[in-house]
Amino acid sequence: MTGSAVNSFVIGKSHLGLEISGFEFRAREKSKCLKNILILGGVHGDEVEGVIASFGLITFLRDHFDYQFNLFIVPQFNTDGVLARTRGNIRGVDLNRNLPTKDWSPHIATPRYHPGEKANSELENQALVRFIAEKEFHFIYSLHSWKPMLNINGNARRVAEAIQKHTSYIIEENIGYPTPGSLGQYGVEKEIPVLTYEIERGLDFKNILNIHVPAICESLKILEP
Repeated sequence: MTGSAVNSFVIGKSHLGLEISGFEFRAREKSKCLKNILILGGVHGDEVEGVIASFGLITFLRDHFDYQFNLFIVPQFNTDGVLARTRGNIRGVDLNRNLPTKDWSPHIATPRYHPGEKANSELENQALVRFIAEKEFHFIYSLHSWKPMLNINGNARRVAEAIQKHTSYIIEENIGYPTPGSLGQYGVEKEIPVLTYEIERGLDFKNILNIHVPAICESLKILEP
């Protein structure tokens, strides 16, 4: 391994009691000032492309991690939803509409975007909020799938541009419709840049591994100190 040790961790449990687990890649240089970066996959359980990309990154970085920051990858954040192949968690809540943001709303646009009974009502998001506070992340990637797009919140343009060189994906500051209670908005309020990476829905898994994993690895260089 070029980089340093890989450690597994658990940030909490789902409503079914399943662990929400991840992998930590530590920088070789030991310093309390090192940045912490988060990559989150499987926020929506029916968007398997982000899960594949996350596991592809874990596999590749085991032997090639050589960055001067600590990287945390949670490949299946919505564990119950991934197993059930549903957008929401086992309670039918869209975890990307349930975070405790100033714009959170109880309005249910459609069942697919159910925001939950109150902001941060879901165990998964409660675990994520604690984890973000504990690690004080400097940047967050949220891997989804829809139409090809790099949606940026906060100071994320240079990272998105590095990915764009590999993918030709458009960069948008506005995804095109309201997203109250989203991770992007939560990042804005916490002053953490968030890149919501919308991989082409239905893309062949080999292309995800051959195109998007290298693109993310290249973009991580932008976050070096």
